[in-house]
Amino acid sequence: MSVLIVNKNNFESVKTSSKPVLLDFYADWCGPCRMVSPIVEEIAQENPQYLIGKINVDKEPELAQKFNVLSIPTLAVIKNGKVISQSAGARPKAEILAMLNG
Repeated sequence: MSVLIVNKNNFESVKTSSKPVLLDFYADWCGPCRMVSPIVEEIAQENPQYLIGKINVDKEPELAQKFNVLSIPTLAVIKNGKVISQSAGARPKAEILAMLNG
């Protein structure tokens, strides 16, 4: 499954997904975000049981604010409509998968 670009128009359907959701808050100019991006893409390809989304904080400041994103990249995991885990900074694949499985 591919990564979904999340914006304010499709956020509600993403948030209420029956699958666990991983959101990657990023910006095109952010170096650490560019390091995390291929890992997030790989997780999306290998794990169809998850919904993986990316939110560009420059284009979607309201969503970034809703999640209290103060630094990027920030990864958030949503299950049953609630944020169960959130982490700022670049993370290795194992840590991201642990967040999803937690």
